Amino acid sequence: QVQLQESGPGLVKPSQTLSLTCTVSGVSITSNSLYWSWIRQPPGKALEWMGAIASRGSTYYRPSLKSRTSISRDTSKNQFTLQLNSVTPEATAVYYCARDLGLITTGQATGRKWGQGTQVTVSS
Repeated sequence: QVQLQESGPGLVKPSQTLSLTCTVSGVSITSNSLYWSWIRQPPGKALEWMGAIASRGSTYYRPSLKSRTSISRDTSKNQFTLQLNSVTPEATAVYYCARDLGLITTGQATGRKWGQGTQVTVSS
């Protein structure tokens, strides 16, 4: 059974880099045709897809975040990582990692397998 678990600091200061890791079990992140996404939900707002890394290693980003976002992976640990640079309080949100069966750039998606989510607050 596929499971995903987010980890990382719950509090980040403005202008710093937000860094989260998703540990995957039950399937290899290099398995064919899978995509590994990061999605966030700010308080009172809709889910927002941030980006993804494909099983082959290609990366895809939300255009509005592309200049500040990086997604990478460590295949030896079966993990993938999100880095969001120069954060502001507007980056405060619950952050989710997820597995998709194709490249899906929306907040909600049929068949998406979610992690439990982790709260990140940006505050000084």
